[in-house]
Amino acid sequence: MEYIKLKNSDLQVSRICMGGCPMGGYGWGGNILEQELIDAVHSALENGVNFFDTADVYGLGQSEITLGKALKGKRNKAVIATKFGVCTSNGQTIYDNSPEYIEKALKGSLKRLNTDYIDLYQVHYRDGKTPISDVIETLENLKNKGYIRYFGLSNIHNEDIEELKAQKGKFVSFQDEYSLACRKNEKDMFTLSKELALTPFTWGSLGQGVLTGKYDINTKFDSNDRRSREIYVNFHGEKFKQNLQIVEVMKKISLENLKSLPAIAIRFILDYIKESVVLVGIKRPSQLLSNIEAIGWNLTNEQISELLKVSDDQVGAF
Repeated sequence: MEYIKLKNSDLQVSRICMGGCPMGGYGWGGNILEQELIDAVHSALENGVNFFDTADVYGLGQSEITLGKALKGKRNKAVIATKFGVCTSNGQTIYDNSPEYIEKALKGSLKRLNTDYIDLYQVHYRDGKTPISDVIETLENLKNKGYIRYFGLSNIHNEDIEELKAQKGKFVSFQDEYSLACRKNEKDMFTLSKELALTPFTWGSLGQGVLTGKYDINTKFDSNDRRSREIYVNFHGEKFKQNLQIVEVMKKISLENLKSLPAIAIRFILDYIKESVVLVGIKRPSQLLSNIEAIGWNLTNEQISELLKVSDDQVGAF
């Protein structure tokens, strides 16, 4: 496994992080079995993956509950990251970064995860009203009490840099959507990493699965699968066709390296976004094993150029 130390911290984490969204069990289609998820966490630990990312809103808490079960008796082997700031009320999504909500959310996460502390507590989304200084003051207080070790950001973009410059060194990381199928945040990721000295995490690293090679132009999803909704643009219209062109180039590079397609997608990020951590949603041990094929080798400069060229339409798109 490859490891890095998160900036402004002493957290040493695997560059592949097991993402907890599928653990929430909502809207991913097919059967998602709790035991398979637990087995996947155990397989991750056995293969050197020590980093697990979830959020209180995934499955309305179910993801944290499942991860807590999986890590029972193994907590000291894992670095746990979770998020706060998104909740639902009467079917509506609400963003809340208020000090009161942060403390309430943390208490719930600690209970569901069955742990005394969170290694990395992240702002899931900004609420557009709570000053970042108030958020940091609250998080610092919780850190001083030992409930969290470090804090990070999620879904932060270039327009937030000016407000955050004064807080440089407080946060250790940020995460955003990034993959060969979605390079629209690329410039922001490079800027935030450099300007604010944050370690970049990528979510949606397999394009919600479109980069695994399992789908073709005739693919249809059941109505209970979130990817059937047009907001999941990777599987609809011209965007889907463009993604399938990317997959064709990936297949060629896969044969050249004798690696799985998920490994090619992940290795691209690891090589191109330096000192990054790739978050991958995993539902079963077999997916974990396919993804960790990305470790211990590198794409050639020529192969990276091929992938950049075929995915160039994804820069600034959608």
